[in-house]
Amino acid sequence: MPDRLSALDASFLYLEDATTPMHVGGVAVFRRPRAGFDYDRLVELIEQRLPLVPRYRQKVVHVPGRLARPVWVDDPDFDVTYHVRRSALPKPGSDAQLHDLVARLMSRPLDHTRPLWETYLVEGLKGNQIAVITKTHQAVVDGVGAIEIGQVMLDVSPTPRRPLESLWMPQPEPSSFQLVADAVAEVVQRPGELVENVRSATMDTMATVEKVAGAVGGLVSALRTASTPAPGSPLNVRISPQRRFAVARGTLEEFRAIRRAHGGTINDGVLAVLSGAMRAWLMSRGEVVSAHTTMRAMAPLSVRDEEGSNGVAAYLVDLPVGEPNPVVRLHHVSHAMRAHQESGQSVAADTLVKVSGFAPPTLHALGARAASSFSRRLFNVVVTNVPGPQVPLYAAGARMTEIFPVVPLAKNQALSIGVTSYDGGVYFGLNADRDAMSDVDVLAAMVEESVEELMGTVSE
Repeated sequence: MPDRLSALDASFLYLEDATTPMHVGGVAVFRRPRAGFDYDRLVELIEQRLPLVPRYRQKVVHVPGRLARPVWVDDPDFDVTYHVRRSALPKPGSDAQLHDLVARLMSRPLDHTRPLWETYLVEGLKGNQIAVITKTHQAVVDGVGAIEIGQVMLDVSPTPRRPLESLWMPQPEPSSFQLVADAVAEVVQRPGELVENVRSATMDTMATVEKVAGAVGGLVSALRTASTPAPGSPLNVRISPQRRFAVARGTLEEFRAIRRAHGGTINDGVLAVLSGAMRAWLMSRGEVVSAHTTMRAMAPLSVRDEEGSNGVAAYLVDLPVGEPNPVVRLHHVSHAMRAHQESGQSVAADTLVKVSGFAPPTLHALGARAASSFSRRLFNVVVTNVPGPQVPLYAAGARMTEIFPVVPLAKNQALSIGVTSYDGGVYFGLNADRDAMSDVDVLAAMVEESVEELMGTVSE
């Protein structure tokens, strides 16, 4: 019997519409090796690694009559060259041109008749660089061991690991009769499933949101901050189908110096920096910013339980954007995060595994998944901060120099911020609505200025 999508994964298919495509993405920049790196080499590399991600050769098939949730089946017409595409910038391609391309690619929903992912090789960048842009639907990121194509492409050495010896033969696609028979068998065992499946499949958005909310019920009950609605913000508006993308950069040593000087954690420093940037951005727009102005962020973090196992915790944090002093902002953030942790207001790991499935590189998907059902009333912006490896990584001999996450937007959410540390750098990816945030590049510049401001308080 084919694997059936979980209730949560199916809900992301049902919630998707023209303004809110439900894919997460990444932009990795590489230095082209002397041996070269072209489209054919990328296709070959991905073909070699596909056995590590079998879901990437499967598509979603709906059950006739919507008697049950859709199933994953092998795509008998799978064509890797459909999913791995190429693009080029006019030489020498600038960062701004790359970011514009990212925005346009991320605006397009994935093709639901095929496996739900795409990868783009971007050539023509300045400085003998290339970029790889990945898109993966959140329905694919569905388990504790979930990984995505961008991960399996990478090696810790310029010499790629030996390819897996694997001959893939697609399983026959089940007939409509078989799909219905399997669905009926499940209904006999769990009759309540039928009503729920029909409600969701007819695009009853409230039913779908309730399903998502049920999966993260522990999140709402655990976070006392959720008892009050998020403050008003220009970030919570009706959004369009089109996006803008901008980036900011820092160094891990800067955030470590801030931590040594003022205490807290690296993540506290990141949130304090974003608080300062948001403050400057609001003021640049002529918004009223008082001493009590806040902006609420949902910040999912990786944690370890008492047994040392990986887990996740999500926090709602009121960022003190009204505070003019950068050190006081940092102390406010550190106090809020510490209060969450000490009061047990974190979400149990098993609760959040139900939300997205946890693997460190896919934690960005967690924030997006939670945002999809709660953004209207609980928070203004989602901030995902994923600690990455502090050693160089390579794809077919090409050294990765930067990596920027692209976190999708939810309904009425004009901005999502993904943060990743890698090989000594800290990389911010700002995904924004094109109409609501024509100045997202201004906010990105203010992130870097906010890092400098906080670093100015560190005594050497």
